[in-house]
Amino acid sequence: MEVILTQDVDKVGLRGEVVNVARGYARNFLLPRRLAEVATRAKVAELEKRDAQRARHEARSVEHGREIADLLGKTVLRFEVKAGPTGALFGSVTPTDIADEIWRVRKVRVDRRKIELPEPIKRVGRYEVGIEVFTDVRVDVKTLVVPEGGELPPEDEPGDVEAPAAEAEAVEESDAAGEQVPDDAFDRAVDAPDAELEEESA
Repeated sequence: MEVILTQDVDKVGLRGEVVNVARGYARNFLLPRRLAEVATRAKVAELEKRDAQRARHEARSVEHGREIADLLGKTVLRFEVKAGPTGALFGSVTPTDIADEIWRVRKVRVDRRKIELPEPIKRVGRYEVGIEVFTDVRVDVKTLVVPEGGELPPEDEPGDVEAPAAEAEAVEESDAAGEQVPDDAFDRAVDAPDAELEEESA
């Protein structure tokens, strides 16, 4: 059964692609969750027309690719997303999202498969996302993933996705060291038996 993906689906395809899947998988999983829609002739024709329009804005030569790379090098993509207090996203930012945002802000088409993002972005932060614009033409695009209604702290580093691990290590180290007992509390604990003995003898 042919469907048009409305979201990126792991091991199936990217948003906007027409894919052939088992009928049961489509009806029981993809369609109820609105991850895809049935690929009617009209919808496929509309998709092909849109892709053809965007293709005119894709790099067609090394020189053109360098011009686009220069433009993207000056571009800062910004995604405002829902995130928890620790910075974890309720969802993720995928190569498709990045390609769509580049199209929205610069009207430049980039191949989603040429966006160097092995895993979707799942934390707020600053990132440098590599894109192969054309053969031997590559550019890093600054990408900000910001919590809704908030801003990033200035000390955040690009792609600082290891912060939670560092925090966890710091907690483990403090636990291993144990809590330090204040000197006066220690003295009171040591003196306590003597005070009890004095009371008994009295």
